[in-house]
Amino acid sequence: MTCLVWDERYFWYDFGDSRSLFGGHPYIQPGVHMETPESKRRILNLLATSGLLAQMQELRPNPVSAQELCSVHDEAYVEAVRALSAGAGGTLGPGAPVPAGGYEIAALAVGGTRRAMDAVLRAEVDNAYALVRPPGHHAERDRGMGLCIFANAAIATKLAMREHDLERVAIVDWDVHHGNGTESAFYEDPSVLTLSIHQDGVIPGRGAVRDAGRGAGEGYNINIPLPPGSGTGAYLAAIDRVIAPALRRFRPELILVASGLDACFTDPTARMLLLSDSYRIMSARLLDLAGEICGGRLVMTHEGGYDPTVAPFCALAILEAMTGVRTGVQGPYEELREETLTDHQRLQPHQDAVIGQAEALLSRLR
Repeated sequence: MTCLVWDERYFWYDFGDSRSLFGGHPYIQPGVHMETPESKRRILNLLATSGLLAQMQELRPNPVSAQELCSVHDEAYVEAVRALSAGAGGTLGPGAPVPAGGYEIAALAVGGTRRAMDAVLRAEVDNAYALVRPPGHHAERDRGMGLCIFANAAIATKLAMREHDLERVAIVDWDVHHGNGTESAFYEDPSVLTLSIHQDGVIPGRGAVRDAGRGAGEGYNINIPLPPGSGTGAYLAAIDRVIAPALRRFRPELILVASGLDACFTDPTARMLLLSDSYRIMSARLLDLAGEICGGRLVMTHEGGYDPTVAPFCALAILEAMTGVRTGVQGPYEELREETLTDHQRLQPHQDAVIGQAEALLSRLR
């Protein structure tokens, strides 16, 4: 059984209008923020109308405490978020608005990721997807960033390791933007392997292959910064040649996927070429690896994905793979098959070179 963790309040987090992405620039005409609830609500609606939701277990989260948030964040930052939330709202980092009431919803997003991990680790379900909002993988110790307030995946991982006596967890981030906050949280920690497949240069100064961890954590952070225009072939090569062997060497007790859907070909924030079937195939790869390495314990927590039309089909494909159920619902484009990838979806030489650089880091894993 696969579970879906969600809460109506996730859709109530208000990022304001599009000017907040640029510090409220006075000459930008007000418009709809790209991070609207619509893309996530449409995921839930497509799961329901396709019939897949009825074949999943639905779970509700509880918010984490301020003390638990401080397992990753500074107490002063957590209190600053709470104070803004209790008033009229404000901003606590580049592209990280906190609306009135936002603290409670952001803490609930961490709680949703935690609930999904708990359900899998307690063997209540086989695997789990946390459809949370706001996202979390850009949030740093002392500030928000890029729509992220609290580090959902990092906090939930630290809590799960403490409460379930885990020694090794792997976090695979396939959001198109580098998961800088998750990387920072574990950069010197050899107990958590962090792996990120992302578009190169979208988060300036972060996500380079050379950023491989520090101190005791050296070798336990692997970045695969794919060039813009990378498609299914590049992503599968990254999984097969870097992610899979890294996971086999590390032998985690749980695999957590930071599941951004913004590498989709229609996403407005990046320039990648994935289709919903790409995510289906990638999910199947991760499910097989989890079955081989850690008893099938796989959890996904939602990150980005900003096209309200196509992102729901990407999520449906992922959850069809996780449940093992095909609904017969196809996205608004031709079906993609791994064995017959068209030219623009195949691995290209310049993409292959980047994957080769990341592949060379595997020898550092102990």
